[in-house]
Amino acid sequence: MRIDSHQHFWKYNTITHSWISDSMSIIQKDFLPRHLEPILKANTIEGCVAVEAHQSENETQFLLNCAQEHNFIKGVVGWVDLRSDRVEERLEHFSSYRLLKGIRHLVQEEGEGFMLGTAFQNGISKLNQYGLTYDILIFPHQISEATALVTKFPEQPFVLDHLAKPYIKAKEIENWQSDIEILAQSKNVLCKISGMVTEADWMKWSVDDFTPYLDVIFESFGTERIMFGSDWPVCKLAGEYDQVLHLVEDYISKFSTKEQQKIMGDNAINFYNLST
Repeated sequence: MRIDSHQHFWKYNTITHSWISDSMSIIQKDFLPRHLEPILKANTIEGCVAVEAHQSENETQFLLNCAQEHNFIKGVVGWVDLRSDRVEERLEHFSSYRLLKGIRHLVQEEGEGFMLGTAFQNGISKLNQYGLTYDILIFPHQISEATALVTKFPEQPFVLDHLAKPYIKAKEIENWQSDIEILAQSKNVLCKISGMVTEADWMKWSVDDFTPYLDVIFESFGTERIMFGSDWPVCKLAGEYDQVLHLVEDYISKFSTKEQQKIMGDNAINFYNLST
């Protein structure tokens, strides 16, 4: 089974989705399961993981409802306030939904030291008992802090979203590479090859722009700890779904069929404990 490990749904709202600026007008509209399903079928992707795009429990419930109504949505990465005094109560509530697979926080918007805060780490410490993973959404300057977090919780499964958003457009790689290599030494961390096209020049990227970054990821994590994600519909800012998919497929064509299947499905299925 081929799985898209990272995509989003939303009913567009100017307040809830204020992060979608006017320069992103192409995605200032609704994106729902009925819009994605034919795209997945056209690209022989049998399932997907829906990831939160707004930090609220309403968002988590919305995605769970979508997943309950559409069986191609194999799992949900939602949001719960991990810093709350009621974190266990809320995790207990949402973990009663078998399709909730993980939690994410928009750490990229937080200040220095956020991941090392006592309250946040307390929340992280509760995830494993509910069988929940954690998606790490950060910028390159936050990688070293993420490394400190994942080493503190070696039994907690983590996955790095979007390669930690390297500065592909500016062709900056050295500092990002050294930090990624250290992060990848923690075997409880996987990486999604997702969100790349929106870190490049939206209007004139080429396949070659991504090769050095993919080389680093594959050399650091290996094919056992990498999964494909489209980041649809955000990817539409710079490319259509099939372009994002083919970019990855072309790169991994040098690997064995078994390794390609791991990247395109098996790793996500195992990490998120998806039902196939």
